[in-house]
Amino acid sequence: MADSKHTHEPVAGLFTDDSGHQRCFWCEASPLYKHYHDHEWGFPVDDDRRLFEKLCLEGFQAGLSWITILNKRESFRSGFANFEAEELSRFGEKDIARLLADAGIVRHRGKIESTINNAKRVIELRREFGSLGAYVWGYESQAGQERPKVNTYDAVRAITATQASLALSKDLKKRGWSFVGPTTMYAFMQAMGLVNDHIDGCHVHKAAAEARNRFKIPQRS
Repeated sequence: MADSKHTHEPVAGLFTDDSGHQRCFWCEASPLYKHYHDHEWGFPVDDDRRLFEKLCLEGFQAGLSWITILNKRESFRSGFANFEAEELSRFGEKDIARLLADAGIVRHRGKIESTINNAKRVIELRREFGSLGAYVWGYESQAGQERPKVNTYDAVRAITATQASLALSKDLKKRGWSFVGPTTMYAFMQAMGLVNDHIDGCHVHKAAAEARNRFKIPQRS
């Protein structure tokens, strides 16, 4: 008799690990990637530091894979003052030179300068909305209306941007942010739980949905 852990029918876009859990196709590469998938990706976040960090790291990911950035995340945190916007906004040319010499991060001058610029912009945004969380979660309703249910491999792979991510991107650019294109913003929305793109059958899909049901959207102050 077959072990019940290994009786899942194959589903496009999912893989089954040795424990018998089915997961989304993209996290198979390493234990770190699986942990990120299981405990972070798709779960709602209202913490300003984490939101800002993800916005910055999604910008660094442009042209690269997320696993590349994830493997370097601790070095990014160390180099960029743990993405505390107030401290990061004070970085100058000496800091840029230091970061360009740091092999632990992605050494791209434009992205480094963009991160410092965006730290200044997030401080401005907080003055207007009270928090970064209140601002970004204002786009969640539109995101949900656009895509009430995406639960197949083909559907998830087909979407790279939506009207909600386009609107978020456009508004951030108007406010002076950079490296915040609509595809980058959609990846941010997926990661921070504004949409739940765990494929139906992934063992994390239900947990992410339940977390969203419990989540209280931060309000503008």
